[in-house]
Amino acid sequence: MGTTSLFGYGGTTKALALHAKNPIFYDDKVIKPFTDENGFKVKPSSDFDPRYSALEITSPGIPPFHPLIQKAEHLISEYDYFADVMPFSVWISGTNGKTTTTQMMQHLLREYGSVEGGNIGVPLAKLDQEAPLWVLETSSFTLHYTNKAKPNLYVLLPLSPDHLSWHGDMQGYIDDKFKPVKMMKDGEIAIVPKAYEDVLTCKGNFACKANIIFYEDENDLAKTLGIDLEKINLKGVFLLDALLAVAVKKILFNKTDYEGINAFVIDPHRQEELFDAQGRLWVNDTKATNLDATIGALKRYKDKHIYLILGGDDKGVDLTQLFEFMKPLHVSAGINIYAIGSNQEKLLKLSADFGLPCKGCEILSNAVSEIEKNLMQDEVALLSPAAASLDQFTSYAQRGDIFKQLVKTL
Repeated sequence: MGTTSLFGYGGTTKALALHAKNPIFYDDKVIKPFTDENGFKVKPSSDFDPRYSALEITSPGIPPFHPLIQKAEHLISEYDYFADVMPFSVWISGTNGKTTTTQMMQHLLREYGSVEGGNIGVPLAKLDQEAPLWVLETSSFTLHYTNKAKPNLYVLLPLSPDHLSWHGDMQGYIDDKFKPVKMMKDGEIAIVPKAYEDVLTCKGNFACKANIIFYEDENDLAKTLGIDLEKINLKGVFLLDALLAVAVKKILFNKTDYEGINAFVIDPHRQEELFDAQGRLWVNDTKATNLDATIGALKRYKDKHIYLILGGDDKGVDLTQLFEFMKPLHVSAGINIYAIGSNQEKLLKLSADFGLPCKGCEILSNAVSEIEKNLMQDEVALLSPAAASLDQFTSYAQRGDIFKQLVKTL
């Protein structure tokens, strides 16, 4: 009897093992085969032999060029495994904001029995299949490997360059984000950025049957769906997230829930405002790990002089667009950059090229100390790194927690 080969030994595959037939794990970190506490075999990746495998299910983060993926002959995603039992589902994807948008939707839809999962931290294998509605944060990694499962309602936030080495290039990233739309049926709905209207036009395209709602920005989407933005208290980068959550509830249940969305509490680490002992404003936006997220934060504080902490592992992304955005901000209100992390030299060079003041600080504590010398009451100190954290921290959350501790001691 063939086995179910589970690629990666993590939360997603461990939950899947409890459902799969004859599961065996294969993981790069395993050197010597062992049996785990549940009695499942865990082997090195090099032990995988497709001849003895009836089905392969991969952890989403394993890239397409990995030897396990290259050898697989019956590869599916976690989503595909549950395609036949998945209830009505809303999938949320995009570059930035999908976790917050998913949380907001669950907040508004909980009264109808919804459960949330996917990339937000709860594997599909742990979700209640009897629930009437699944709200799933869905990564581009998962979408790449998904060829059967599809949402009934798909929400796509704006896209910007991210995970390009994994997807190959920006077009590969975009293609994966739009895979669900091409699989959807008549009567199902997708809400997607208008920037891709020419790429994905359903008129005359037999492969695309869903009803598409295109939007340019928050104002455009609110007008299309008859939602009053003035009644939504969440602003800045959270406004679109909130609007999409309200839109989904209105589409599904014909209720515009302003009271519900205004009761939602934002998680830490996204434009989290702090004040030091002198009453000066510091903002923890450590979750801004790419340029688009940082631009969103800069937009919120564009009328103030900004002391911006940038840097970390930018994964090789071209940051020119970010500096093009900052140039006029420096002219109008003023901006000073404090560079940290593995891409510090890159940031110093770009700053010089664009005529923006930048100080190399190497580590976060140095940046906070330098800013503290100059920050005034009507200005803002902003940690919005446009880069991942693993070059110096265990996670973006640790980076944010340390930032908050540093501010607390000022």
